[in-house]
Amino acid sequence: MFRGSIVALVTPMHDDGAVDDESLQALVDWHCAEGTTAIVSVGTTGESATLDEVEHCALIRRTVEMVAGRIPVIAGTGANSTTEAIRLTRCARESGADACLLVTPYYNKPTQEGLYRHHMAVADAVDIPQILYNVPGRTACDMLPATVGRLAAHERIIGIKEATGDLSRLHEIRRLCGDDFLLLSGDDATAMAFMLEGGQGVISVTANVMPREMQDMCEAALKGDADEARRLDARLQPLHRDLFLEANPIPVKWALHEMGRIGAGIRLPLTPLSEALRPRLKAALLEAGAL
Repeated sequence: MFRGSIVALVTPMHDDGAVDDESLQALVDWHCAEGTTAIVSVGTTGESATLDEVEHCALIRRTVEMVAGRIPVIAGTGANSTTEAIRLTRCARESGADACLLVTPYYNKPTQEGLYRHHMAVADAVDIPQILYNVPGRTACDMLPATVGRLAAHERIIGIKEATGDLSRLHEIRRLCGDDFLLLSGDDATAMAFMLEGGQGVISVTANVMPREMQDMCEAALKGDADEARRLDARLQPLHRDLFLEANPIPVKWALHEMGRIGAGIRLPLTPLSEALRPRLKAALLEAGAL
């Protein structure tokens, strides 16, 4: 169910920070038409940290309704509070999401045992497929492969989004978790190599801007056509690089606004892309063919 190019969808907003449902529907329709294989709703790129629980649940529900069964919806339901993560995950299940993506608890720096107990508690509490999400560069918390191996024994924990960019982890996690455990890249710059070495897909920021091209690259990599995958990925490299000029999702929201697909809205403490960086990102969009 979860393979290829999975978009970490932005949350379009009006200038006052309210969610822009019309633009959200247009983005959903675009991704379904362009071959994106699944949507992550309210992940990091969807500004989950700036939404309260009521908004978070409502946005998952609306996204599921807008997708209308055309492709799977993975709901971002991670939190640094275990009880909050359980509430969000229950909400996602009740809203009809196909799976949940749970980032490691951020800021409070749990031990490996704490990570294990946190994710086991959520998996025990809510009957929905769950994907672990390890992104230590943002959370100050690194879930080690040995902990992933322990968690993989739970029938509801089906895979991991590994965003360290360290390809050696792919092989270690595969060894510990077996062939049925889902391995998704969380790093656009190394996603092609990740899939060529056995990963099943990527949860992508770049896919927000060039969904068809990302899916074509993923398909080539998943087929083992390294030459074609490299050719396609070379076109995307300017975006893999410059969509992270400032903290995600600042650059990708500016890019989509420049493309005329969403408004300029973004919530504090995030701010619009710095004016000094806009020419560089626009040049990357032009080089990749997004503009």
